[in-house]
Amino acid sequence: MADGGSSEIGRSALRKASWRLLPLIGLGYGVAYMDRVNISFAALQMNHDLGFTASIYGFGGGLFFLSYAAGEMPSNLLLVRFGARRWIARIMFTWGLVATGMLFVRTPLQFYVMRFLLGAAEAGFFPGVVYYLMQWFPAEERGRAISRFYVSLPLSGVVMGAVAGNLLGLRGTLGLAGWQWLFLTEGAPALLLAVIILFALPDRPEDAAWLTGEEKAWIADRLAAERASLGARGDPGAWRILADPRLWLLGAANILILGSAYAFNLSAPTILTEATKLDATHVGWLTAAASLAAAIGMVAAGWHSDRRRERYGHTLACLIVLALAFAVLGFSGAAWVIVAGYVVYQVAGSALQTVFWLIPSDVLAGRSAAVGVAAIGSIGMTGSFVGPWAWGLARDATGAWHAGLLTIAGAYAVAVVLIVALWLAVRRHAALSHATPDGPQGRSGAGRATS
Repeated sequence: MADGGSSEIGRSALRKASWRLLPLIGLGYGVAYMDRVNISFAALQMNHDLGFTASIYGFGGGLFFLSYAAGEMPSNLLLVRFGARRWIARIMFTWGLVATGMLFVRTPLQFYVMRFLLGAAEAGFFPGVVYYLMQWFPAEERGRAISRFYVSLPLSGVVMGAVAGNLLGLRGTLGLAGWQWLFLTEGAPALLLAVIILFALPDRPEDAAWLTGEEKAWIADRLAAERASLGARGDPGAWRILADPRLWLLGAANILILGSAYAFNLSAPTILTEATKLDATHVGWLTAAASLAAAIGMVAAGWHSDRRRERYGHTLACLIVLALAFAVLGFSGAAWVIVAGYVVYQVAGSALQTVFWLIPSDVLAGRSAAVGVAAIGSIGMTGSFVGPWAWGLARDATGAWHAGLLTIAGAYAVAVVLIVALWLAVRRHAALSHATPDGPQGRSGAGRATS
C-alpha cells in the first residue's frame, strides 16, 4: 500500500512539474531558436539589399555560435549560483534586445557584431535548461521531459515558416524592409517572456508552491537515489569532469552534429527556393510542414528511448539516416529529392537532438553535470561557427551546394564512429565502477543507457 501511495505521489509530482515548467521554458527556447536562425529567411531579401555574399553571410551566421560557445560554461555556473529563474530571465531579456536590434544592420561589420552579441546574450540557455530539468525529473522520465521541452525547436520552425513570408511581404511598410519587420516582430516576444519567467519559474522543487510537501520529498528522494546509484565516480567535481574522455567524445560528436545542422539550416530556405522555384511564402509553408513532422518525430524518439531505456542505438540510427540523406542530396538536384531530403533531415535531425542530449544526463551528476553539459554544448558550438562559414566559402568557390551537402554526409558518418567509441568507453567505465568497492551495486546511469 505504501508503494502504491508513493507511486501516486510521484505521478502527481511529475505531472504538475511537466505542466508548470515544460510549456514555459519550451516557449522560451522556441523563441530563442527562432531568433537564432530567422536570418535564414531574412537572407532571401537582406543579402540582396545589403550586398552580402554567401561567405559574408556564412561567417556572420556562424559568429553567433563562437560567442555562444565561449559563454556556455560560465553561464551554467552563474545559473547554479543565482538560480534558474533570475538567470534564464536575464538571458531572455538581453537576447530579445539584441534580436530586435538586428533590424539596424547595414554593413558586414555591423552584421558580424550583432550576431556575435546575440550569441553572447543567449549563451547558456539550452545547457542551462537541460541541467535545470535534471533537478526535477528522474532518469526514467527525463527523455520525455526533454523531448517535450525540446519539441519547441521544430514547432518554432512551424511558426517561423508560417509567418516569415508574410513578414517579408511587408517590404516598404513604414519605411522598413521586409527582413527588418522579420527581426522586429520575432525578437520582441523574448522581452515579454523574460518578465513571465522571472515571476513564474521556481528555482528548485522545494521552491514550488504548487507541490505538496510529500511531492517535494518524493522528487528529492528519487534524485538522491539516482545520484547514489552513480557512485563516487558519478560526480568527480565541477572542473575535474573536463578531463573525462567521455565528455570529449560527446563534444567532438556535437561539433559534427551542430556544425552540419546549422550550415544547412541557415541556407535551407534559399536551397528550397532555388530547387522548387517557389516564392518565400510557399517555401515558408513547406518548412512549416516539415517542422511539424519533426516535432512528432522528436516526441516519439524521446518516448521510445525512455521506454527502451536506451540512448546510444537511437542516436546511431538517427546519424546513419542523416548521413545517407545528405549523400543522396549531394548527388541529386531534382526538386522532389531536395524536398524529400529536407523532410527526412528535419525529422531525423530533431529526433537526434533529443536522444543525444539524454546521454550526458544519464552519466553525469551533481555540479559536474552543470559544467559537463555546458562543456559539451560549448565544444559543439565551435562546429556551428565553422560549419556555416565553410559552407558559404564552398558555395562562393563552386557556385553550387553539392560540395557542402556531401561534406555534411561525411561529418555525420564520422559522428557515427565517435558515438560507437563513446558507447564502448561508457561500458568500460560502468564495468570499472562495479568492480571497485565504492562502485554502484545497482544499475548506474551508464548501465541504463546501454541496457
